Amino acid sequence: MDSTIVNHIEMTPGICGGKPRIAGHRIRVQDIVLWHERLGYSPDEIVSKYPQLTMGDVYAALAYYHDNLETIQRDIAEGETLAHSLEQNTPSKLLQKLIARDDSKDSISSC
Repeated sequence: MDSTIVNHIEMTPGICGGKPRIAGHRIRVQDIVLWHERLGYSPDEIVSKYPQLTMGDVYAALAYYHDNLETIQRDIAEGETLAHSLEQNTPSKLLQKLIARDDSKDSISSC
């Protein structure tokens, strides 16, 4: 890894699943990528929203991403697949309560 990136990006087994992250933080490279590419945040906006990050951290994360596209894109896809699976297989308790509430309103007897 480039020495500049080494100062900003680290991977530690047991922290963030061993995924590359901003050194000293639990913010993963893929988080920066999603904020930048999918939400359209500029590096300035990311630093503004997460003031614990430096501009160097954000640019190092983006540089790391572009140097490791396939790996980071695979990590993002795996996370999305897991989230979708959990969403499909884990019923929402709030949704169940709302449905039950609506069902009870429909069963009000008329006098």
